[in-house]
Amino acid sequence: MFFCGIDVAKRQHVAVFLDQIGTITRRAFEIANARPGFEELHQKLEALSEPVLVGLEATGHYWLALYEFLTQRGYAVVVLNPFQVHAYRRSGIRKCKTDRTDAFWIADLIRIGTARASSPTLPVIVQLRELSRFRFRLTEQVGDCKRKIITILDRVFPEYETLFSSPFLATSRRLLAEAVTAQEFAELDLTELAKVIRSASRGRWGVEKATQVQNAARQSVGVGFLTDAVHVEMRCLLEQMDLVELQRAHVDEALEALMAQVPQFLTTIPGIGLATGAALLAEIGEIQRFPAPEKLVAYAGIDARVYQSGEFEADHAHMSKRGSPYLRHALWQAAVMAIRHDPELRAYYERKRAEGKPYGTAVGAVCRKLVARIYIVLKEKRPYQPRAAI
Repeated sequence: MFFCGIDVAKRQHVAVFLDQIGTITRRAFEIANARPGFEELHQKLEALSEPVLVGLEATGHYWLALYEFLTQRGYAVVVLNPFQVHAYRRSGIRKCKTDRTDAFWIADLIRIGTARASSPTLPVIVQLRELSRFRFRLTEQVGDCKRKIITILDRVFPEYETLFSSPFLATSRRLLAEAVTAQEFAELDLTELAKVIRSASRGRWGVEKATQVQNAARQSVGVGFLTDAVHVEMRCLLEQMDLVELQRAHVDEALEALMAQVPQFLTTIPGIGLATGAALLAEIGEIQRFPAPEKLVAYAGIDARVYQSGEFEADHAHMSKRGSPYLRHALWQAAVMAIRHDPELRAYYERKRAEGKPYGTAVGAVCRKLVARIYIVLKEKRPYQPRAAI
C-alpha cells in the first residue's frame, strides 16, 4: 500500500508518496489548488501499482475542494487536525518545518496507522460546523444588541429594568418601540399605554402595569434631552434583533435537517438540545480520534492547567482553554442547562458549591461530567441511559 501526504495551502498544495516501510517513492511535488492540479494528482495516484491512502491537513477551508475531488473518485482520505500533525512532527529529531517536510509527516502519520479514513458523514459534519459557528456569531450579534439597549436605558430611563424580569420580553420590546426615555413614558396617555401593554402581553398585564411604568418614569433621573438620538438607535437595534433572531430560526431549521442525516444520540442527554448537540457533534467530529474521555476534555480546553516547578505547585488550577472555543462554549451551555434539568448533575453542582468552589469552577466540573456522557454515547452509538438509583 502507498501513502500520500498532502500539505494544504491557499494557492499550492505539496504532496509526497511513501511506501509501507516509510521510504519516499515520489519526492515532494507541488499541486495547483485548481482543477488542472487536481487532475495531475489524480493521474499520479492512478499510476501507483498498489492502493493508496491519502492524508490531508484540515487547514482552514482550503482542503475542502481537494477532499471532495478525491472522495468522488473513490480514494480513501484521512483528514487530520493540524494539532495532530504538529504533535507528530515534534517527535522527529530535526527541527525543520517546510511544506515539503509537512507533507512527509502527514504521509508518515497515516502510514503508522494512528488515523483512519474519514467517515462518509464528514461532508454533513462540515456543514454542521459551518452552520453552528454561523449561529454562534448570530447569537453574539443578538447579545451585542441587548448590551447596547441596556446602555441606552441606563442613560435615559435607568429604572426601566426593574419593571420587567427582562427588558427583552415581548411586552417590553413592544413598549420600547413606542417610547424610550422616562420623559416620554411619563407623558403617554395612561389608557393608551395600558392598551399597548394588554395587547403585547396577551391580557396578562394592563392598567396596573401601565401605572407602575408611569410612576417609575415620573420619578426617574434619566436624561431627557437625548430623546431624538436614542429613538433612532432603539428602533434600529430592535429591528436588528428581530432580523437576526429570525435568521437564527432559519439556521436552526437547517441544523435540524442536517442532524437527521447523521446517526447520533447526543440530544438524549439532559441539557443538550438541537443547537447545542449540533455544535458538539460538529466540533468533536469523529470520536475515534479520541482514545479516552480525558483526551476529549483536553481537546475542549476544559482540563486543569497545572503549574509546578521544583517543590512549588500552584494551589489553584485554571482551565487551560486550549482547543476549540466553539466546543468549549457548547459544553458550557449544555452544563448550565443540565444543572437545571438533570437531578444528578444538579446535585453534583450543588455539592461543589457547598465545598466552596466558585460558580465557574463548579460549572466546569459539570462540563467534565458531561464530556464522559458524550464520549460514551458517541463511542457506543446508543441513547443516553441514566444510571439507576442505588
